[in-house]
Amino acid sequence: MDLDSGRRIAWCPGCGNFGILAAFKRAVESLGVERERLVVVAGIGCHGRMVEYLEINGFHVLHGRVLPVATGVKLANPDLVVVGFSGDGDAYAIGMGHLPHAIRRNLDITLIVHDNAVYGLTTGQATPTTPAGARTRSTPLGNPEDPIDPVLMALSLKCSFVARGFAGDVGHLSRLMEEAIRHRGFALIDVLQPCVTFNDTWAYYRERVYRLEDEGHDPSDWGAAVERALETGDRIPIGVFYREERETLLDRMPWISGDPPVRVRVGDAKAALSLALSRV
Repeated sequence: MDLDSGRRIAWCPGCGNFGILAAFKRAVESLGVERERLVVVAGIGCHGRMVEYLEINGFHVLHGRVLPVATGVKLANPDLVVVGFSGDGDAYAIGMGHLPHAIRRNLDITLIVHDNAVYGLTTGQATPTTPAGARTRSTPLGNPEDPIDPVLMALSLKCSFVARGFAGDVGHLSRLMEEAIRHRGFALIDVLQPCVTFNDTWAYYRERVYRLEDEGHDPSDWGAAVERALETGDRIPIGVFYREERETLLDRMPWISGDPPVRVRVGDAKAALSLALSRV
């Protein structure tokens, strides 16, 4: 399946977004998902152009609103495969209020975060994942704030699928995306993505990342996942930290059954909802 939209790519040469785009294309081809069933939702930032570069259904939404829109798409038509793309500023700053609720609802959608620890599109300001002490356009004397650890945060909320990838390991990242999309429930992949213009971390990550599966990590062990997530500095783990099969939001909403809501007439939908409420 050719997912290339034919648009000229405007990312800086060497940007980590290229690896994420390539990994996603590989994942979709491997999964064999029909183009008509795929929907991509992207936010504001350099990552947002994913919608333009993929020849599939997509939404380019307001800053921080990837998850509400992705949730609405999935609830309206559960037959669709819904994947959200967000940046670290988009997901963990203005969009942070939506993430815990997406995790607790466990709706079957995937969120892939392009985490370059900087606002690249707006010329290099600090984000919630920027390391303390880092000099950026908005912190010229050094970032005075401690960064958020997205993986550790997601684990603390018992997210049913938590992974970290690296844009420089396209094959591995593609396999993570496959697993996340296959997972029945909410899946988060935080992707370490260098920004060659404002935060060039290629060498830093290449010297430190290692694959969890190479060291026998058991992704069903939540405690072990937390221990791995606490590893920082000289060694940075990538791979699936935690995976758990449990009820999704739709499992707890039996009134959304049969034909997807998008195909139900308004009058019939109201009648079905009234019947469901009468049985509560």
